[in-house]
Amino acid sequence: MGKILVLLSNDDGVAAPGLAALRKEISRFARVIVVAPEANQSAASHSLTLQRPLRVRDAGPDQFAIDGTPTDAVTWAFHKLLVKDKPDLVISGINAGANLGDDVTYSGTVAAAIEGTLLGVPSIAASLVDENGADFRASARFISRLARWVCRQGMPEGTLLNVNLPNNGAAPLREFAFTRLGKRTYHDIIYDKVDPRGKEYFWIAGEPTTDLTATDTDMRAVADGLVSITPLKIDMTDHDLLKRLREKKIKI
Repeated sequence: MGKILVLLSNDDGVAAPGLAALRKEISRFARVIVVAPEANQSAASHSLTLQRPLRVRDAGPDQFAIDGTPTDAVTWAFHKLLVKDKPDLVISGINAGANLGDDVTYSGTVAAAIEGTLLGVPSIAASLVDENGADFRASARFISRLARWVCRQGMPEGTLLNVNLPNNGAAPLREFAFTRLGKRTYHDIIYDKVDPRGKEYFWIAGEPTTDLTATDTDMRAVADGLVSITPLKIDMTDHDLLKRLREKKIKI
């Protein structure tokens, strides 16, 4: 077996410190290819750029920046750069800020891992809960250990891992929990403003309220100082409801 090949991407941009820290750690056991957005693409979700051409620039040895979304980056990597050398693993991150609960549906970080999964490669999305002045070294070391475990064990088809890491500074991260998605509710989402010319505009923002009553969620785990590892399935079919609907033989 040859050297492991890992594709790294993110939604914070090719120059993000979380990506650099992860690249340094993963390079200790694998060849790393970085294909990431040129600029921040937070909340891009699983979107593709279809209405304009994409441009890619060389950002260093085995590093490429694309002026598109995280999904664009992974798609381009597979279909242009790594056609003959399919990666053994896709890792997206390390994101500056959490991707917990409902946020996974908006997350560009998770979207890059989803694309890797759709293309048949085990994939991990990694996020550090602290957004400001975060030290990514301990998180990168944990994700490196997890990556080696995934390379050995593999992943079920159509499943990815969404990992959220508490900010312990430089202290090692050892304790973790396998979790389910919690529930995030946002308040004051739309801000009304007026520009200098007197025209109204709107800004989507708002702070989330986190429900910590359930003990087995990703939110509870990171609140308790644990790394949260949540397996996510691509197939969104509600199979239980589908079975019941078929049994009822409904006429519409």
